[in-house]
Amino acid sequence: MKGTREMEIKTAWKQAVWRLKEAGVPEPEMDAWYLLEYATGVTRAAYYTNPDREMPKDETERFLYVVQKREQRIPLQHITGVQDFMGYEFLVNASVLIPRQDTEILVEEAVGLLKHHMCLLDLCTGSGCILLSLLKIAEERGIEEIRGIGTDISGDALKIAEKNKSRLFGQNGDIMAEFLEGDLWEPIREKYGEKMRFDLIVSNPPYISEEEIRSLQEEVRLYDPYIALDGGKDGLCFYREIIGRAPQYLKMGGTLLLEIGCSQGEAVKVLMEEAGFWKVVVKKDLAGLDRVISGVYDS
Repeated sequence: MKGTREMEIKTAWKQAVWRLKEAGVPEPEMDAWYLLEYATGVTRAAYYTNPDREMPKDETERFLYVVQKREQRIPLQHITGVQDFMGYEFLVNASVLIPRQDTEILVEEAVGLLKHHMCLLDLCTGSGCILLSLLKIAEERGIEEIRGIGTDISGDALKIAEKNKSRLFGQNGDIMAEFLEGDLWEPIREKYGEKMRFDLIVSNPPYISEEEIRSLQEEVRLYDPYIALDGGKDGLCFYREIIGRAPQYLKMGGTLLLEIGCSQGEAVKVLMEEAGFWKVVVKKDLAGLDRVISGVYDS
């Protein structure tokens, strides 16, 4: 920024907190820390060791620039380009839904089902965070010959998923995971035909109703991909399609595991039971709200 002067690090951080607070950014202090570390490399420990240190002009410019972007309610993760999920760092951008902590509950439930020689399917895979986390955990736990497929209608999203695959698995990535472009089941049918079967199908589909989208935080409403949010008029559009077709793609005794909105547990449970699933269970998140639903198909 033209005319920017050197600034004490504590002054820069305090100024950032004030600006973010004025802009209505949630948790401005926390975001100011993340931006400070991202732009300057200064950790919180280093800050407290020497808060009066003068920031060089180039660091000050970078920091004030990213603060300005966050003031515009651009998501922090779109500025830094990464998001932690299940202990792994994933690349993200405007083409993918930013991985959220609530979705870790879905992964944790799925982890308990992982066994040797399994084939997984992740519908609406986006950044690939769900599928890749499951495969990475399986690898770390010595679960052998496990592979997965992720599908998404967005080719741009799958470019990010491919990059994340390379970051987590390197040259072994193509053995572990495959990403296919298309609408839900379509790319599976096109490449593998009607006989392809999976041990476990997971998905965090779009589930926000049209009316609810208008009330979301600016960071979500304006910057997350609309197609990753829009679940139709009642938010259940994708659940009907996924649950209705899942029995055709599950092995006998296979499990369907879905993230759901906090008010959708009963409605999605009915859809699953009507489709022939049993042992249908709704799992709550840390706030006590419905978050994940699972069911076994054995018909």
